[in-house]
Amino acid sequence: MNAKNSKSKSLPIGIFDSGIGGLTVVRAIRRLLPCEDIIYLGDTARVPYGTKSPETVIQFAREDARFLLRQRIKAIVVACNTVSAWALPELERICKVPVFGVIEPGVSSALQRTKNYRIGVIGTNATINSRSYTAAIMAQVKKAKVFAKACPLLVPLVEEGWINHKVTLEVLSIYLKPLLNKNIDTLVLGCTHYPLLKSEIKKITGTEIALVDSAQSCAESVKVKLENRGLLHPSTDRKGNVTVYVTDAPEHFTRLADRFLGSALKTAWKAEL
Repeated sequence: MNAKNSKSKSLPIGIFDSGIGGLTVVRAIRRLLPCEDIIYLGDTARVPYGTKSPETVIQFAREDARFLLRQRIKAIVVACNTVSAWALPELERICKVPVFGVIEPGVSSALQRTKNYRIGVIGTNATINSRSYTAAIMAQVKKAKVFAKACPLLVPLVEEGWINHKVTLEVLSIYLKPLLNKNIDTLVLGCTHYPLLKSEIKKITGTEIALVDSAQSCAESVKVKLENRGLLHPSTDRKGNVTVYVTDAPEHFTRLADRFLGSALKTAWKAEL
């Protein structure tokens, strides 16, 4: 390995999302790759991306990626299903570092776990309207049946902290019952907020339906791909640092962060894109 590649191994991993949900991806990556430094960007000034047009999502994604590239990183993880659905090819075109999304790993995990190839997908309006999960699953297994459902109320419920609230359980029941009626055996949680709702979702789906956590699937994929490219951090006994930037309301973000990150966040820095 040349000196340039050797130096790249010690650079941080850049991760971005439209807001706070991508911290579930940070949490999963930290669990699998504790030695890695991470720089996270949450575009809180323009959240949510899930209601924006594809053109706007692509524009925002370019700006987010360029901010991270200015921080000197070795890879970009798109911790946003909406951006992964609409903007990944554009980001791969403009970035000189590897770019990883959340949809491909989720699809691979779903296909590994399903037995009857009847797969449900829940996500934001933009993710579901993109048909990205459906297209990716069908491209690999033509006999698969994909049943997708937009669940726009779930993100605000999670951010409100109503994880175990009876209202959230009722909303989940309304969203999920039509999918359960399709005899699915696997459900893809196609939004990085949704892993926080796994226990509530299981109350409705039961234990027979496999839940695919998009954050966990993404983290596992990132580990494999960095290893294949020789980009894992050379140290095995250090604890990586997490630096968080947001485009608006850093104090509010910091207060909510521990719910998603699994630990307290000392501060979030204001970013100018």
